Amino acid sequence: MARLTSDHPLVIGRVVGDVVDSFVPSVNMCVIYTSSNQVYNGHELFPSSVSVKPRVDVHGGDMRSFFTLIMTDPDVPGPSDPYLREHLHLIVTDIPGTTDSTFGKERVSYEMTRPNIGIHRFVFFLFQQKGRQTVSCPSSRDGFNSRAFACENELGLPVAAIFFNCQRETAARRR
Repeated sequence: MARLTSDHPLVIGRVVGDVVDSFVPSVNMCVIYTSSNQVYNGHELFPSSVSVKPRVDVHGGDMRSFFTLIMTDPDVPGPSDPYLREHLHLIVTDIPGTTDSTFGKERVSYEMTRPNIGIHRFVFFLFQQKGRQTVSCPSSRDGFNSRAFACENELGLPVAAIFFNCQRETAARRR
């Protein structure tokens, strides 16, 4: 696989640049909230449709490969001035290749999205671990930094990423 090009949704959506450096995707990852809510790069999902932890399938590697999944919001408190970036929503470690996230260890439990101001990006990153049980988790969800987390845990660049957009749901939208 090749490095992400300038017309890739992760580049256009500024996930590459704002949150992580450019990388070469080498594993396929599928994020599904319900049977009808699969995540596609840049699509909008409503908070009510992402309230429960998604299923994340990993297609790549083998049963001897282990992966770490993180979900983060880089647009806190709002996309026009994200001075609190990032907020951590989920960490699952030790996910065997060719399985899904339920086979891993949920180290930071899923926190549903609650964007207050503007349209937020919610990003899932998949990193390949050097070995099993090698990832340490942060003490706080606030002030999370994907680059620093990957560096501290010797994860390198992501092997897969996907993001969706989400904004506060009005009462009219929920009907």
